[in-house]
Amino acid sequence: MPRRIPRTALVRLRTPGRIPGFLKAASVCVLIAGLLSPLAQTASAAETTETAETTEAAAPKATAVTDHCGSQCSDILPPGQNGNATLAQILLHQAFGSRPAHASDQLGPYAKLATGYQTLTNATLTDFFNDASFGVPADQVASTVRPAGRSDVTIVRDKKTGVPHITGTTRYGTEFGAGWAAAEDRLWLMDVFRHVGRGQLTSFAGGAASNQGLEQEFWRHAPYTEADLQAQIDSAAAKSGARGRQALADVDAYVAGINAYIDASDSGRYFPGEYVLTGHKDSITNAGTIEHFKPTDLVALASVIGALFGSGGGGEVNNAISLLAAQEKYGVAEGTEVWESFRMRNDPEAVVTLHDKSFPYGGRPADPQGAALPDAGSVTTEPLVYDRTGSAATSAAGATSTAAAKSAMSSARRGMSNALVVSGEHTASGHPVAVFGPQTGYFAPQLLMLQELQGPGISARGASFAGLSMYVELGRGQDYSWSATTSGQDIIDTYAVELCRDDYHYLYRGTCTAMEKVEQKNAWKPTVADGTPAGSYTMRVWRTKYGPVSHRATVDGKRVAYTTLRSSFMHEADSIIGFQMLNDPDHLKGPAAFQEAVQHINYTFNWFYVDSEHTAYYNSGDNPVRANGVDAEFPVWARPAHEWRNWDPATHTADYTPPSEHPQSVDQDYYISWNNKQAVDYTTAPWGNGSVHRGNLLDDRVKKLIAAGGVTRASLVKAMAEAGLADLRAEDVLPDLLKVVNSSPVTDSAAKAAADKLSAWVSAGSLRTETSAGSKTYAHADAIRILDAWWPLLVKAEFEPGLGSELFTAFTGNLPVDESPSASHGPTGSHAGSAFQYGWWSYVDKDLRAVLGESVQGPLARTYCGGGSLSACRDTLISTLKEAAGRTAAQVYPGDDVCAAGNQWCADAIVQRALGGITHPTISWQNRPTYQQVVEFTSHR
Repeated sequence: MPRRIPRTALVRLRTPGRIPGFLKAASVCVLIAGLLSPLAQTASAAETTETAETTEAAAPKATAVTDHCGSQCSDILPPGQNGNATLAQILLHQAFGSRPAHASDQLGPYAKLATGYQTLTNATLTDFFNDASFGVPADQVASTVRPAGRSDVTIVRDKKTGVPHITGTTRYGTEFGAGWAAAEDRLWLMDVFRHVGRGQLTSFAGGAASNQGLEQEFWRHAPYTEADLQAQIDSAAAKSGARGRQALADVDAYVAGINAYIDASDSGRYFPGEYVLTGHKDSITNAGTIEHFKPTDLVALASVIGALFGSGGGGEVNNAISLLAAQEKYGVAEGTEVWESFRMRNDPEAVVTLHDKSFPYGGRPADPQGAALPDAGSVTTEPLVYDRTGSAATSAAGATSTAAAKSAMSSARRGMSNALVVSGEHTASGHPVAVFGPQTGYFAPQLLMLQELQGPGISARGASFAGLSMYVELGRGQDYSWSATTSGQDIIDTYAVELCRDDYHYLYRGTCTAMEKVEQKNAWKPTVADGTPAGSYTMRVWRTKYGPVSHRATVDGKRVAYTTLRSSFMHEADSIIGFQMLNDPDHLKGPAAFQEAVQHINYTFNWFYVDSEHTAYYNSGDNPVRANGVDAEFPVWARPAHEWRNWDPATHTADYTPPSEHPQSVDQDYYISWNNKQAVDYTTAPWGNGSVHRGNLLDDRVKKLIAAGGVTRASLVKAMAEAGLADLRAEDVLPDLLKVVNSSPVTDSAAKAAADKLSAWVSAGSLRTETSAGSKTYAHADAIRILDAWWPLLVKAEFEPGLGSELFTAFTGNLPVDESPSASHGPTGSHAGSAFQYGWWSYVDKDLRAVLGESVQGPLARTYCGGGSLSACRDTLISTLKEAAGRTAAQVYPGDDVCAAGNQWCADAIVQRALGGITHPTISWQNRPTYQQVVEFTSHR
């Protein structure tokens, strides 16, 4: 086996990338030769490259690192490490389909697991995952550089994936190298997302509808001024002592590395070509500017990531609307019970991550106090966009704003991510095994990037969000690994502030107080990259001491503004301390230290840990301590008696539940998480944590592995992979549906044919998988088409007659009816992989079991299908089944900008959404983490 090169050694000269051997058109040759920037950077004063012969004597020695994984740590992150492309590379790609080195080389192994998992062994894991050991074997080094000619840091990239392995002899040099590597791999993406976080994307990248939607959704969530961003840095550094000071120094070094790369790539003309295509740089004269990064840009980036994955809660106004609809339908008492049964705050049949442990939080108070429910029909959404001109004034632009507002204010955030962790007691080796990672959508380049960091006080390899990679955020240390899933507990509350004087003054503790107006003005014009006609608008948010205004209404006839108060608001930078601790080998030496580290992360995540001996879990987030009697499900009056305990609007702080009250565990027999409920009595903000959840797909399979014993890395990956191909509705609800349908002989030939196809699919495993690798045709395609068409029809027919149209519609506002793989959902849109997170599967399951006379724990307050009559319910299901079976593939899968109408496989398929000039092949659907680790440590320090 090739020896691993010492962490202090440089190897050989870094050489420019090669272009294809021929060009198909002379005009392209002329264009590239005369107008475009170089294909790849060359050595300059900004970057020193050295040969192996000169390295051993010249390089300062770093501390040796022992890797305790024993070549049993693997990971994968499609599409590839290299997310930058020069203008020449972009045009070559568009003309001939070529891609820069390492732009797409992890996509193939990632994709083929969908058809290759069944025969997986530990020995063949490397066909689907990359070696995640520390260091690079000597014969696998592709390049070694000293960024900006520094003597205290080297960046080694491997031949297979191009991942940067950054080694520093000083802390500053290590972080400088991390910043340089991040910019080298993701500069354009980092620039895009700092502008998203600042609400300036359209001015930067163009006025396309998707750009408008992104900046509106995220800026509504975190409308910060430059002073706000800087204040968050100052606060995080000041309150964390030596670690805070170190974090600030790390950020400064990291930003310096980013800016050094910007300067080098600008002068060398190998910066990302998107800067030319969007009008920021001139391809001939090189005129124009790539703006340097500032520490406040990192806070803006963090606010985007926090909004996407780490901010549970919200939706209280929608909850109030559906509660009022239920009370109008059934009366106050019964309507409230109906509402509670659909809410499923603490469903006894819900899959949980922690077994037999109760952690009460967010439950229903016995005597609710301070509720501020709106008067019927009085709620309006607070406008965000004003002063529209040009293309911003079209009806399409208005629809984009409406959709962005709806997504921003829903509690049904797309958390995604999963984890499977098994203790050594149940594994073949006696060491714990973990398969885990975040589902962050699919982008080109990817939001995450891989790296290894080795330096004073830092020793880790894994993934970080681009622009926030001063530390590894999800990955492994010398003898441990960690990962996270979105948890979703409620850290966002809605307050009703009573208005005084006008619409922009409110009562704060008895004093009429002016709201604070925060604005962002954006304008755009057509570019080569985005031909959207010129337009402009102003985004305007009114902030109060209880957060930004989200809605207007009346409560008991009084004019109010509803505001959203989030515990991480104005504290986006605080979590940096937890990530610093996770990277620190001197701190993290076991489960207790791991739990202590993630306690410093104020976003809502489930954290998982594994080493050679132990497993552990902790649920992070600043959970506010609410006033007695306050029900977090609904808006409450903004009055001292109902505020968060010790709420201080000057510092945006309150009392938070102590660590001991957060769900946590060490060495449980196994853990699973797929954004399901954490523990008994621990209420999560999103609806749908009931008897059927996608967490069951993991839990059922891991239970079987535990019962059999001898769990291996391969067997755990197989369990994850199969769950990632399963149709949750088909596996856990379709048997109930067919039981009702077949409760009497089916005499209608069309219905019987459809039911038989569905039964055969269930018997075959309920998977959405190709007939063979690359066939682009599903096995049991007709059954899949029928269920995709049937589900929304049957849900409506089953529940709307009993609930009534108004209440049924209100409940669908709380919880979408369906989330099939072809559905469009959240900021990532369709073709995003993640599916079956939100839907009415538990409602259908419980209702049908009640109709069948089976035992149901935590039943719905009423029986709905057929009014509780089995024969009437059967008639409803057969009628809708016949209708669904008659729908053509083109009707079920209507087509989009990627797929032709009727193409079932393509409708589900995963697309790496282009955020730059390089695109990638579409791959078959899998419901699995974007970045994924497979780990089993063999020893411990």
